[in-house]
Amino acid sequence: MTEEAGEATVSTQSFSFIKGKDDVLACNSGESFDWDKSAATVREQLADAMNARNISFLLGSGCSSFIKDGKQLGIPTMEPLAQEFTSSIGQGRDRYLLNATERKILKSALGLDLAASQYGKNLEKIMEVLHSHRVALRESILERHKRPLACIETAITKVQRYVLRKCTDGAFSNADDTVRSLYETFYRKLIYRDRSLPRSWIFTTNYDLFNESAMDRIGLPYCNGFTGTVERRFNPAVFRYALAEQLDLTSKRWSAVDGYAYLCKLHGSITWIEDGQGLFPIREIPKPDPESAGSLMIYPTPSKQNASLSSPYVDLFREFQSHIVREQSVLIVLGYSFGDEHLNNIIYQALTVPTFRLIVFSTPTGTGELAKLRNLADPRIWIVGGEGSNPGSKAHYFDTFVEKFMPEPPGDRIDTAVRHILTDLIGRDSLGTTDPGTS
Repeated sequence: MTEEAGEATVSTQSFSFIKGKDDVLACNSGESFDWDKSAATVREQLADAMNARNISFLLGSGCSSFIKDGKQLGIPTMEPLAQEFTSSIGQGRDRYLLNATERKILKSALGLDLAASQYGKNLEKIMEVLHSHRVALRESILERHKRPLACIETAITKVQRYVLRKCTDGAFSNADDTVRSLYETFYRKLIYRDRSLPRSWIFTTNYDLFNESAMDRIGLPYCNGFTGTVERRFNPAVFRYALAEQLDLTSKRWSAVDGYAYLCKLHGSITWIEDGQGLFPIREIPKPDPESAGSLMIYPTPSKQNASLSSPYVDLFREFQSHIVREQSVLIVLGYSFGDEHLNNIIYQALTVPTFRLIVFSTPTGTGELAKLRNLADPRIWIVGGEGSNPGSKAHYFDTFVEKFMPEPPGDRIDTAVRHILTDLIGRDSLGTTDPGTS
């Protein structure tokens, strides 16, 4: 907000840092909110939390979404996906959108109107209804139910293709590196962790490849549960492995490398397929097929919780549960709306461990599960969110976390110190504010 000419410009941007029942950034009466100073407070306390023995991250769909100047540079979250799918009518044999005939069959035979408001905000709601109708129609012996059943099957396939397409086609697939660069910065800051502590674990519900491509670009080795080179197959045993370097050839001394991470994709990936039989039937392919709806992903359906009980998901969720319930564990949640019951239950179980800490970056006035967490007034639960440093930005968005709140690694601190020397000292000399020849 700009005051009259000649007066100071006061920022109305503010955010909250809730610990238990208190907002530690709350201003006293008459004080103005200092965004940068408050960010430093969050950064300092995060640095302490991230030095816990066991540190894990849960990255939701919000981390892969980035809108700049009204344009989506990443992958839309669930609501925008639902809005586009329900408001767009495919032409003829469109592989990704329902055409007018298919919509008419769903409405006349089943009373399912995708134009209704309840479907425009939630793609999961659409899949829930479609799956429920499919179960009922598959059991029907009436001839008149065959046509709507075929239409239901087509609709489910098209939703799956649509989701897969959104994960593979966008600005990020056309040389725009905005989102991947954020992930790269995230991992660069994450790798400077004391080698005496266990490596960091990144759990994500996203199907996309931003995590993998970011780590590949910066040369960070990681484990995602797959082994092999020509044929990479899922083997949960590799999550027990560590990467070490040999310090002394004569005494066979080893030490864990500084840069290493564990990536656990809880809902699968666009590059996972079911291939063959045997103990390890899940294969990772180098490039996703946008035309395939059969990739091994847990699509947004009411059966997600049941699907998570089958392989390989049972192994992935076991890793998630085992790591966050360990002593002195910290889970940092970003871009996740607490919409998956099977994940929420595991997080709630972890809260029964006295040394567990949950740090959530989300709007502090959120409803639903987030409101329940806030109302617990538990000092082990931290909630950070609100307005960002600039109008239109948010403090709980992934980019703000990475750029403003994430602790700066030692290497970056040195680079920052050198820049200050160049600008504050050497820069002054060039302006003539100091005379290097005088003492």
